Amino acid sequence: MPALVDLRRRIRSVRSTQQITKAMKMISAAKLRRAQDAIYAARPYAREMLEVLNGLATRADPAEHPLLQQRDGTRTLLVVVTADRGLCGAFNANIVRAATGFLRGRDQSGASLELVGRRGRDYFRRRSYTVRAERVGVFQALRYATAREIAAELIQEYLEERVDEVHVVYNEFKSIIQQRVVVERLLPIEKLVLQPQEPAQDYIYEPTPKQLFATLLPRHVEVQVWRTLLESAAAEHGARMAAMDAATNNAAEMIEKLTLYMNKVRQAKITNEIIEVVSGAGSPG
Repeated sequence: MPALVDLRRRIRSVRSTQQITKAMKMISAAKLRRAQDAIYAARPYAREMLEVLNGLATRADPAEHPLLQQRDGTRTLLVVVTADRGLCGAFNANIVRAATGFLRGRDQSGASLELVGRRGRDYFRRRSYTVRAERVGVFQALRYATAREIAAELIQEYLEERVDEVHVVYNEFKSIIQQRVVVERLLPIEKLVLQPQEPAQDYIYEPTPKQLFATLLPRHVEVQVWRTLLESAAAEHGARMAAMDAATNNAAEMIEKLTLYMNKVRQAKITNEIIEVVSGAGSPG
């Protein structure tokens, strides 16, 4: 039977952990609100831009811009977006699993990675993957300039024909308790699959298509990278909030069980002492 002092010490330890998890939950809730506002503001513009450019890419001549040209090579660059910290459930593990599954179906000799987030960096650094770039601490102060830098690097890699495709894997924010792992192709710009009944309409360009694409396509990649980072940030805070809420509830249950057990131990100890006193008093002198 454990000593009462050990049980009290364990209860204090669990209660201290509960206070930490509760504080982390409140911090994540505050950050999640700001991240939600940012992603809800960015989604409509990013999706509309994606739809418009997909439509343009479907009807335009690929020779108008290199970012529209489909290549037959097997050199793939995968951008893996994870968190810098843990304590957010399966958030990072799901991304790593999706990234490794994606790479498993590709030519390993031509696959390379760009890692955003410390957790992904730590995982892939210890394995035999070609890492072109690493970015850590991005989500501490997320700015559009960071998305512009990442997009510029990806576009340069593609234009200089060091890679034939650029994909990104990240967690899309659905709700506080749900995140969806998404693998999207950034480059080249994907074409829409037109239905047979859709009219084969075209656009009148002003100025020329080449001038429009030279401005719009790099901007499009920037916006999609920015949306990806915002989605991942919101999903991370939602996952951490849910994980810390579950940890707080588990700590409360453990405290209740330990307190009940401690009371039973104390009651048994008191009963034994009473029995000893009564036995001593009833024995002949």
